[in-house]
Amino acid sequence: MELFFRTLLAIYQAHLLSDFVLQSPRLVEQKRRGRFSGYLLHGLTHYFAAILLVGFLVKASALSVRTYLVLLALAAIHLLLDAAKLRFTTSGLVYDGAFAYVFDQIIHFLTIVFAAWLLTPGLALAQVLSLAGLARAVQTKWLAVPVVYVAIVFGGGYLIRDLTRNLAEGIKGQAAHKSNEQLQNAGLYIGWLERFLVITALLLQSPATVGLILTAKSIARYPEFKSERFAEYFLIGTLLSISIAILGGVLLAKLLFGVVRFS
Repeated sequence: MELFFRTLLAIYQAHLLSDFVLQSPRLVEQKRRGRFSGYLLHGLTHYFAAILLVGFLVKASALSVRTYLVLLALAAIHLLLDAAKLRFTTSGLVYDGAFAYVFDQIIHFLTIVFAAWLLTPGLALAQVLSLAGLARAVQTKWLAVPVVYVAIVFGGGYLIRDLTRNLAEGIKGQAAHKSNEQLQNAGLYIGWLERFLVITALLLQSPATVGLILTAKSIARYPEFKSERFAEYFLIGTLLSISIAILGGVLLAKLLFGVVRFS
């Protein structure tokens, strides 16, 4: 069972890094234009990231041909899912928002679970399905730390951007010196750092640091609060970001320490 968890976390970490850290805006634009080179580069990034992490974290996996074949198939399926999502959103069948993002990530995660099962000999599929509610502190719990950090810090940023897109569009005309894309990207990058600091502060049992982060962010944005629409956008985005980060901090505290205590 531990082998399954290690394999699952290794592959999922490769997925998160490839999708949210190593995938540049230029690469995303190439995929949106349907360029084969964009999909090829993204697929190779996924494949080699998975090979490196699984090979390093799972004993003897790098010597098995099965590992390379399963991860190659997983990378191919990932590209097919990306292409399908792009086709559905550009055709108007599915709105390119938070729902599409979450559903897409769930499908990716399920394919990763299946790949991890294929790489775990002797493990019955029924045992995998019975693990849905399992949350025990085992030695491999430390592998959950980078997974939660990447998912909350980077993945959460894209989720918040989709949820607040309409608000950002509403204040586009009021920010003549900034384009809507620049405004959203600035909030995205600030949010990355914000959520990283909040999760770390909670793990260090220093909740007061969260207040300092909010204060510093508010002071930096204070001149723009004259716009009511921007103030609403800022408040909603910040509360969403802090809430997601607190959720990640609580999850990690429970996994690592067995209790949730921030005092």
